[in-house]
Amino acid sequence: MQFRNVLAAGLIATMFTGVAQAADGVISSSYTKLDIQAGCVQISSYEAGASYSCDGLSGYGILFSEGDLRQSVFFGHVGPWYADGGWQSFGPFNYVNDTVEWRLSDGVPYATILRWFIETDNPATGSPDDAHRGEVLVVSKVGQPGVADACAVGYVDARVNPDANALAREIADTMAETFACGFDTAVYHGARGPLAGDPVSALGN
Repeated sequence: MQFRNVLAAGLIATMFTGVAQAADGVISSSYTKLDIQAGCVQISSYEAGASYSCDGLSGYGILFSEGDLRQSVFFGHVGPWYADGGWQSFGPFNYVNDTVEWRLSDGVPYATILRWFIETDNPATGSPDDAHRGEVLVVSKVGQPGVADACAVGYVDARVNPDANALAREIADTMAETFACGFDTAVYHGARGPLAGDPVSALGN
């Protein structure tokens, strides 16, 4: 399934300029809310949904898209590839939590952690329910100005890993900076249970 997001040329140009910053230094976390109603501006629409530019942290925005009961999120600065079909999500129906954890080095965001909810059917009823809803922490690389390398870095099944948040932070702190979007493959870390959905990714051309 392919989703295409059409952005204004001015937005792309703005998000693709600047100088990259490396993720090294004093590590900390900051938290923001992803509020589609109050903190986002719609930038495109298509048959099955829409895309939004949302408030983020310290000049690093959030690009949120939804379509066909699935959602996709990129953080920071993106390049022209985003307008040419950038999309990362899961195969099953899904939606994201509204709290974003940003990992920062000397105050500069380099990774995020966001909880996704995966709508897995109850075999007895054929419909999703709370007992069969998967929860996955998605660790993402924050695109830096002039580099625009933004994508998912790794996944942690939050329902079967008791230390899921600590594991997600470890992935963010050790992998995000050197992860090459479009070349490296984001995989699950730790244990993976049956309710964790299969990731889908299309980073455009």
